[in-house]
Amino acid sequence: MKKIGFVIALLVLICVLSACGKGYSGDLSRHVEIVMWILGDKPPLDKEVTDNLNKLLAEKLNTTLKINYLSWADFGSGMYPMLFTSGEVFDLVYTATWLNWTQLARRGAFKDITELWPEYAPRNFTRQSQTALLQATVDGKLYAIPSLQSTYSAFGAIYRSDLALPHGWDGRMESIEDIERYFAVVKANHPEIEPFEVYNEGSFMDDMWMYNQGFYSLKGATNDFLFIDPSVSNPQIFTFYEYGGITEFLNMMNRWNTAGYFTKSALSDSDSEKLANGRSAMRMHNIDAYEGAYRNNPNEWGIRWFNLVKDVSNMSFTQDAVAIPNTSRNPERALMLWDLITNDEEVFRAFYYGIEGKTYRIFEEDGSKYIEQLDSVGFGFSSCWAARTDEFSLSTYGAPADIGAYRASYNDYIQDGAGSQKFRSFVLDISSIETEYAACENAHRTYWFPLELGFVNITSGLREYESRMKAAGIDKVKQVLQAQLDAYLNVIN
Repeated sequence: MKKIGFVIALLVLICVLSACGKGYSGDLSRHVEIVMWILGDKPPLDKEVTDNLNKLLAEKLNTTLKINYLSWADFGSGMYPMLFTSGEVFDLVYTATWLNWTQLARRGAFKDITELWPEYAPRNFTRQSQTALLQATVDGKLYAIPSLQSTYSAFGAIYRSDLALPHGWDGRMESIEDIERYFAVVKANHPEIEPFEVYNEGSFMDDMWMYNQGFYSLKGATNDFLFIDPSVSNPQIFTFYEYGGITEFLNMMNRWNTAGYFTKSALSDSDSEKLANGRSAMRMHNIDAYEGAYRNNPNEWGIRWFNLVKDVSNMSFTQDAVAIPNTSRNPERALMLWDLITNDEEVFRAFYYGIEGKTYRIFEEDGSKYIEQLDSVGFGFSSCWAARTDEFSLSTYGAPADIGAYRASYNDYIQDGAGSQKFRSFVLDISSIETEYAACENAHRTYWFPLELGFVNITSGLREYESRMKAAGIDKVKQVLQAQLDAYLNVIN
C-alpha cells in the first residue's frame, strides 16, 4: 500500500498546512438549510425528530436540515438515479455500493470532494482508514464519504444449541466436522426439524468452504464463482472446478444429502427464514443476523454463532456512504454538518436515534451499553446508515453478550494492506464482459446449485458444470478481470 499510503499522507499534510477545518471558524453568520435525500418511507415522527435535531444544529452550526425520503416503492421503480438527472438542487445524499455510486460518480452525479472533504470535515476525514479512502476514490478523486462503522466478512453458522445439548452433544463447534456431528444429533433426536436451512439461493456452504480454506471471493460477497488466494503476492483468479479440494467438499455435501440434513426440495424452496420460524436448526449468515436471531429468541433456543471465515476483513465502507450532489449550492456547509453528525455524539443520537425518552433509551447492563427502541413505528431509527460510527452505534437491547468480543477480535486481526483486507477496495468492472458475466452467473446457478447439494453425480456433474461455464465465456471473464486485478495491485503495491 506504499503508493496509496503516500497519497493519503499527502492529503493529510495538505489539510494541516492549509489550516484544515478553517470552515469551522469561517463565516457561520449566514444561516443555511441543508437539503438531504435518503432512502426509506417517511416515518410518522419525522417532523418531531427533525425539529429536535435542528435545535442542536442551529445552536452548533447555524444550520438546519431538511430530509427528503425516497420511498422503497419509488426506489423499486428506479427513481434513485433520477435524483441526479432531474436538476433538483440538494446538498447531501445517501449512496452505497449497492446503489452503484461509482458509476454515478463517473456520470457526473457527485462533486469531487478531494480538497473540500479534509478542509470542511477534517475530523471525519482523518478517522477514515486507508482502505476506506481508497474505496471512496474514483479515477483518482474522492467522491463519497464512507461510513465510520466497521462491518465484517465474518460469516458462518447460526444454530440452536437446545436441539442438541440435551442429547449428549458436547457443545463443541470449532470446525466443519463439528457442524456435521451437530447435524447428526439433531437429525436423530428431532426428525421434524431440518438440521440445515437450505433454499433456492443455494446452501452458502460452498462459500463457507472456500472462505474456511482462506480464499477470498473476487466480488467480496457470497454466491460467487470466482476466487483468489489473498495470501500470495500475485493471486490468480480461479473457479470451483479448478480447485483441487472441491471434490472433498462435494463428497461432504453428498453425505449431508443422503443423511437428510437438508430438504430434497431445497432448490424449489423459497423460505429463507426456516431457522426463525422453527423449521431448521442452523443457517449460514453474518454476525448481524446472529445478533437478530439471538435477540428474537434469547433463551428458549440457545442461539449460538460460529464464524467459518478464516481471513476476516472489513466489508466495503462504501456499502453505506454519503455524497455531495453536483447541484449542491452549499457543499462546504453540508460537509461541516456531516462532520458534526459523525463526531458529536449528542448530534448523532438526535439524527440517528431520534428523541431520547420518546423514540429510544440508553442503559447499561452487565458492563455493556445498549439502546432500546421505544417507538419503532413512529421512528425506527434513521435509514441513513452511513451516519453510524464504531464509537456511537450501540447494540440493540437483547443482543448476545459475546458479540462485542467477536467484533473486538476482528478489529485486532484486520490490518490495512494485509490478507483479504488488501482486496476490499477492488471493484469488478464488467462493462466489457456484461454478456459473458451474466451467462456465467446463469450457468453457475443452473449447474452448480444441484451439484453442490448432491442431486447429481459428482464426476459427471463437475464435468457438465465446467463445460457450461466455458461455453458461457468464463475464460474471457477471468482474463479481463485478471488484468483489472493486476492493474489494481500495481497501483497499491
